[in-house]
Amino acid sequence: MRRLAVQSSALSSVGYDPEAKILELEFRENGGVWQYFDFPLSAYKKFISSDSLGHFFVTHIKGKYPELKVKLAHH
Repeated sequence: MRRLAVQSSALSSVGYDPEAKILELEFRENGGVWQYFDFPLSAYKKFISSDSLGHFFVTHIKGKYPELKVKLAHH
């Protein structure tokens, strides 16, 4: 999945597959990449246009969707 670099203190990149409804996030802190499933396009649009991606993640995504750690980013 292609991820786009984002301006966020918490996230370094964000990817989304609208057909599979999968959100993919790469975190700055530990370099981990996580996928969140059954994530609707409407929620993605709100997420990507929010003032703070990190805050939106904590309040609207974390713990609310099935998640899977994909891999550690290579440095």
